[in-house]
Parts: sequence; structure tokens; C-alpha cells
Amino acid sequence: MTELLHLAAPLAAESIGGLVKAFLADPLTWRGEAGIPNRLLEHIGYSLAALAIAAGIALPIGLAVGHTGRGRFVVVALSGMLRAVPTLGVLTLLALLAGLGLVPAYAALVILAVPPILAATATGVAGVEPLTVDAARAQGMTGSQVLWGVEVPLAAPVIGAGLRSALLQIVATVPIIAILPLGGLGRFVIDGLQQNDYAQVVVGAVVVALLALVLDLAAAGILKLIERRIRPVRQP
Repeated sequence: MTELLHLAAPLAAESIGGLVKAFLADPLTWRGEAGIPNRLLEHIGYSLAALAIAAGIALPIGLAVGHTGRGRFVVVALSGMLRAVPTLGVLTLLALLAGLGLVPAYAALVILAVPPILAATATGVAGVEPLTVDAARAQGMTGSQVLWGVEVPLAAPVIGAGLRSALLQIVATVPIIAILPLGGLGRFVIDGLQQNDYAQVVVGAVVVALLALVLDLAAAGILKLIERRIRPVRQP
């Protein structure tokens, strides 16, 4: 039995490899609404929109909590609770309540992305050395100036890590919204499974993985440039 499995595995891999090559060689794979370029752009659009919404919610709350120290227990508890929520379950529930479309998709993705951004922002700002904050206040800086001129620049690496984590989670999760049904690279996975076309499934999964890697590297570079531009300022 073991020998048969050893013989069958290369044959199966070769068969799938041939199907993938044929799928990629098909001109229709690269054209139109169902082509890879369009699905890739849809996937990126969903991901960046969800990240922007999540950041718009989590960053202000995290900055306020980290700066004032109030509500940290609530933030930690909320982040932990949201992390434990299964995205597919939330997506299904929201689809039943709100119907199919972008609303349940974005809601589920935002719920997924808020915890890492919120926790990283609150932790990063709160973790700034108290002596540094006291020195800034002693120089006459207001609370707002301390936050934006000292705390945020020093916490930028931690906040950036939270944003990158959220982005990766979103990119990896966007494929499931294809069940609503929506576009994106998840269409290759869902359609491939429904049609027993495993070449589509493989291509979709590989492109999602490559996209996550590329976006993470791009985000790292952009965040590094931002960190250099917002170094802590000193005011007399």
C-alpha cells in the first residue's frame, strides 16, 4: 500500500501541474472580469478598503487609550474577545441578517482586523518611557503635542506591526467572501471546488500567498519611510 502511495503521489502532482499549466496558458485566464488581473485588483481593493475602515476605528481608540491610560482593561478584553470570533461564522451570521453583498463582507473583515491594530496602538503609545513624556511636558508641550510629537513617533514601529498583521490577516481571509458571492482571488478557489477544477484552486491559493508576501513587503517599506519622517520633535 505504501509503495502504491509513493507511486501515485508523483503522478498526481504531475497531473495537477499539467492542469495548472493548461489553465495558465488559456487566454481567458488573463482576460475579462474573471481573469487573474481583474480578480487580483478586486482582492487588493477589498483588502485595502477593509484595512482603512478598521484603522479608522481602531487607531483613534488606541491612541486615546494609550495616551490617557483609561480603558486599557476594556481594550485588552475586547481585543481578545474579537480575536476569538471565527470569521466564517461571523460572515455567515451577517449574511443571514443583512443579506449578501459588501456589507457583511466588510463587517467580518473589519471585526478581524480591528483587534491587532487596536492592541498594538494602545500598547505602543502606553509603552513610551514615562521619563520621556515627563520631559516633553516639562518643556511646555501640551497633551496633544506630546501625543503626536513624542508618543506616536516612538510607538510607530509597534503600531506599524499591528497594521501589517491586520493586513496579512485580511488578505488571507478575503477569499472566503467569494461565497457571498463576491469577486477577488477567492473566486478561483470557490469556483474551482464547485467545478472540480483543481487547477483553479491551486492557482488561486498560490496567488493569494504571493500577494500577501508582496503587500507585506510593501507595507514594511512604506511604514519604515513614515517612521523616519515622524521622528520625535523637540520643542523648547
